[in-house]
Amino acid sequence: MTSWQIVRLAAGSFILLSLALGVPGSPLFHSALWLGLTAFVGLNLLQSAVTRWCPLEIVLRRLGVRGGC
Repeated sequence: MTSWQIVRLAAGSFILLSLALGVPGSPLFHSALWLGLTAFVGLNLLQSAVTRWCPLEIVLRRLGVRGGC
């Protein structure tokens, strides 16, 4: 897997998990504060699309994951 595949997998997982934990009525509901994680991941995705800089990709490269594309 390339670093961009892992970044997308992580972002999608964080969004789905935080929605499950933050939306009232969900079987996993814990607190509406989890929606802040959803907003953070969404903002980070927007920021990385505009600036082409992604903090998670830097961490993955340091861990030895090969680059994307």
